[in-house]
Amino acid sequence: MSRDQKFFDVYSIVLGVSAAVAVAFLVLAMKMSDLTQGIYTRDADEYQAALTSRIEPLGQVYLPGEQHESSAPVAVTAVESQPVAATLTGPQVYNAACIACHGPGIGGAPILGDAAAWAPRIAKGADTLNQSALDGFTGVGYMPAKGGRVDLSDQEILDAVTYMVGQSK
Repeated sequence: MSRDQKFFDVYSIVLGVSAAVAVAFLVLAMKMSDLTQGIYTRDADEYQAALTSRIEPLGQVYLPGEQHESSAPVAVTAVESQPVAATLTGPQVYNAACIACHGPGIGGAPILGDAAAWAPRIAKGADTLNQSALDGFTGVGYMPAKGGRVDLSDQEILDAVTYMVGQSK
C-alpha cells in the first residue's frame, strides 16, 4: 500500500467520523429543543400567548379608509418626593467643602491643624469667626459666604468651624 493511499484512507475515516459526530450533535440538538420548548406539551397554547403578548407592536398601522378605535391618551405623572435632608457633621462638612481651601491653604485660608495661623482668628472670638464663615470674609485672603456652599445650613457651617478650631488649637 502506498503512502498516498494510506493518507487517503485515514483522511476518509476522519471525515466520516467528523460527519457522524456532526449528525449526532444535530439529532441531539433537535431532540433537546423539542423537550425544552414546550411544543408538544399541553401548555403550548399558554406559551404562544405569552410570546405573542411580548412581541406585540406598540402601535398599529392603519391604511386610508380603515376604521380604528381612538382613545384619548392618558398622561400619568409621577409624584415627586422631597429628598430627605441629612444633616452633615462638622468633619463631614470640612471634608465636603472646607478642605478645598483649608487643606492646602489656598487664598490665605489657614490650614487645618496649623495653630499659629489659627491663633489670631481664634483670638477675635467665636462670634467673629462664625460670622466670617457664614457671610464671607475679605481681607488677608478671601472666603466666600459659607465657603461657596450655600446649600449647607448655617448650623452645618458652624459645626465645621467648631471642628476646624478644635483641630487647630
